[in-house]
Amino acid sequence: MSERPPISPRSPRAALEPEQVPPPPKRSDRARNPFVVVGNAIITILLVAMIGAGGAYVYGKQLLEAPGPLKEDKIVNIPARAGKRDIADVLQREGVIDVNPWAFIGGVFALKASSELKPGEYSFQKNASLRDVIGTIVEGKVVQHAVTIPEGLTSEQIVARLSENDIFAGSVREMPREGTLLPETYKFPRGTTREQVIQRMQQTQKRVLAEIWDRRNPDIPVRTPEQLVTLASIIEKETGKPDERSRVAAVFVNRLRQKIKLQSDPTIIYGLVGGKGTLGRPIKRSEIQQPSPYNTYVVDGLPPGPIANPGRASLEAAANPARTRDLFFVADGTGGHTFTETYDQHQKNVAKLRAIEKQIQNDTVEPPAEEAQPAAAGAPADTNPTAATPRPVAPKKPVRAAPPAAPARQGAAQSTASPPVVQR
Repeated sequence: MSERPPISPRSPRAALEPEQVPPPPKRSDRARNPFVVVGNAIITILLVAMIGAGGAYVYGKQLLEAPGPLKEDKIVNIPARAGKRDIADVLQREGVIDVNPWAFIGGVFALKASSELKPGEYSFQKNASLRDVIGTIVEGKVVQHAVTIPEGLTSEQIVARLSENDIFAGSVREMPREGTLLPETYKFPRGTTREQVIQRMQQTQKRVLAEIWDRRNPDIPVRTPEQLVTLASIIEKETGKPDERSRVAAVFVNRLRQKIKLQSDPTIIYGLVGGKGTLGRPIKRSEIQQPSPYNTYVVDGLPPGPIANPGRASLEAAANPARTRDLFFVADGTGGHTFTETYDQHQKNVAKLRAIEKQIQNDTVEPPAEEAQPAAAGAPADTNPTAATPRPVAPKKPVRAAPPAAPARQGAAQSTASPPVVQR
């Protein structure tokens, strides 16, 4: 009979522990498959990426939509050939954005605008978000600067004005022909070349002239659009009052019909100084009959070309003058003119003006005997002390009378060659 091994007493806890730990279960062949391992890793990476992308999307959207730091609208110039980092630096320096430049670049890529950023001068709205800022640059809606060219300037004067304006670039290679530019208010972005400005003014003038020429009164003694511009330029220089243009046009048209010399003082000035536009002093008596292709005291009919660039209103007046028989006009002392058909009535109107001038002359210094009455600022100096009817041109006040020693020219009263001078 075999003997049992003695039983050694154990504690209750020890009695619960197995005498031998069983080996761990073997992994199944499927779990050890490398494709499964790679697949699990990919799924894990995708989950992490999705969570990260979601967080980045929320953060990026908030960054793009958040109000910007601008306290008021501001104009900022984005220079040409500037990269995305350069643009970000400019916007940050000007206070348009307050984010890291790399955040701006990230926003550009997020909005798929990497190749759409355009240089120029832009107006950014108050509190513009990063999305608004990028959208403004992508749209390319640059700031338009209004430039007003007054009526009646010569081409040389217009080019000088453009040269003084710092929003334009480049230079004008060739002086445009007189009368080919239309004075108006135009809008240009900063950096526009002066050649482009000239081309636009010329194209606008051609379009407007063609429209007005088609609507002209067929009875006017003007045969070509170029002659219409020439007549309109004289009208432009003779009066600045809109309601007088058609009557001034009628005076010159009536004179052309009757083959009477136009006798317009601005044509004397243009014959003397050309494109400079202003004489800088009154016309001298010796200059009235000085030969010049433009001096309508000497030449018959219209001069060979315009003496300025007339505006739309003067072109319209030349194409459709008032239906009157007026042959004369003289200043009325209030900034306007009095129009008459006969020389006798014209002389009476001149006498009224003389009375006004005499009253003013008491408070002014008489000019030298060699010079005519000086014109007021803003109007061409085109009076003649030898004329029977001086031509005041001041828009707001009459000019001074000629010196008493200067003999009065009587025009047709002493000559059968032509009726008396047209008076302004």
